[in-house]
Amino acid sequence: MIEVRGLRKEYSGHTALRDISFKVSRGEIFGIVGGSGAGKSTLLRCLNGLEAYDGGSVRVMGREVAALPPADLRGLRGRMGMVFQSFNLMSRRDVFGNVSFPLEIRGLPKEVARERVTELLRLVGLEGKSRSRPANLSGGQKQRVGIARALALNPDVLLCDEATSALDPRTTASILELLRGINERLGLTIVLVTHQMEVVKRLAGRTLLLEGGASCGLGGTAGLFLDPPASMLRLTKEEYLLPDRGVNLRVSFPRGLAGEEALSAMARALRLDFSIVGGRLERYQDRMLGFLVLNMAEEHLEAALAWLRERKLPCCVLDAPAPQAPQALQPEEDEYA
Repeated sequence: MIEVRGLRKEYSGHTALRDISFKVSRGEIFGIVGGSGAGKSTLLRCLNGLEAYDGGSVRVMGREVAALPPADLRGLRGRMGMVFQSFNLMSRRDVFGNVSFPLEIRGLPKEVARERVTELLRLVGLEGKSRSRPANLSGGQKQRVGIARALALNPDVLLCDEATSALDPRTTASILELLRGINERLGLTIVLVTHQMEVVKRLAGRTLLLEGGASCGLGGTAGLFLDPPASMLRLTKEEYLLPDRGVNLRVSFPRGLAGEEALSAMARALRLDFSIVGGRLERYQDRMLGFLVLNMAEEHLEAALAWLRERKLPCCVLDAPAPQAPQALQPEEDEYA
């Protein structure tokens, strides 16, 4: 569906993207995460030709984006709907008019367009809002209008650029459930760009991590968080209020396993002391995991890691090393299987 190899993008001598490679399969929900300036939105815009690239290859539905003539590029964009952080709704049009706009541009008969818009408003739960103006809608309702508009031309791919960043947590959860339902019902391929870690945890089966325009992690979303590279630790360090003494170790537990009992057994077996300084539940798609954060003296760390890994309990040290110049990650072969 989407295949990117060795992608490079430059702005006035500054390299915004360097040697990016990944593949998105049909019907997949794929996440792209990173901090501000990591190159996430630039990468997304390279996929639909809104940004030209300076090297490498971007193939979408079997066609090289950079090689498409203007007419074919417009056709490709019609097959790739886009949802924006700022909604980008037209204030002078009502909900119906916003959703119907792409259909009008395409020249569909009014009756056909009316049926399509009605169907889409039902899909996103806005049947009773067709004559409302954007100014009278909540943030979540505005984003639902944006999603309906992005689906108007029956796209094969939905690109979401920070689609939930302007929403409160409860509204974000409802939008994520809507996107999940659309993916399952329509078989739509979705590419999510976000700095919100909960978004990719809830939706994306696989995730690409960017730092400084380079790929620093690529694989199953749960794996990137359970055994995070240094770039991921730096990105998520604000999630934890960690003591500045000793070392901090995060341990995850599958649902149904009592974490405190396992850790008590470790303390007895190894005769070590530690403090539990944090904990919570996290959801990775349909999988729930519990986490506890331990603080211990550095000399106990290796023994604790060995004990936990022997019992196949995912764990990682949260004290991330200082950032270094990121190196482009070469994906494993099975990423292209």
